[in-house]
Amino acid sequence: MKERQIFQCPGGATKLVLQAAILSAAMLMFALPSFAGLGEDVSSVQADQAYMQGKLQVTLAQAYTVHEIQAPTGIVVREYVLTSGKVFAVAWQGPWPPDMRQILANYFGQYQQAAQMQVNSHPGRRPLVIEQPGLVVQSGGHMRSFAGRAYIPEMLPQGVSPEAIR
Repeated sequence: MKERQIFQCPGGATKLVLQAAILSAAMLMFALPSFAGLGEDVSSVQADQAYMQGKLQVTLAQAYTVHEIQAPTGIVVREYVLTSGKVFAVAWQGPWPPDMRQILANYFGQYQQAAQMQVNSHPGRRPLVIEQPGLVVQSGGHMRSFAGRAYIPEMLPQGVSPEAIR
């Protein structure tokens, strides 16, 4: 019985086509954007800027820098970066909330679980307040006007209060 082939190419080209397809898929995976976010490195802030297609402005403070991205959609995201290069806080405002998975990075799962617990225990519209040992998120607003902040309490620079994150 003869073996069926779906795709036949002379001279073993089938193997080359398969290898090319695998290589292309691998290159696409590595080309996916990486985002800066809470607890991440400052070097990826530019990826956020590109993702949001926004303008970046950097402001120096005494113990940190603020990287503010203004997107054409009206969303403004501020990433607070320690002198060591780590993002210790993020704040946002705009007509709708930003991509929380993007700005919370590795903390997104923790945020999502805590937010769901709050919604289940207190149904209805109200500001979201998550206060856990490793993560604080405060978010609220109404149609066309949302604002919030998230920070890692133990990463706050000495002498900097959470009220400075806005």
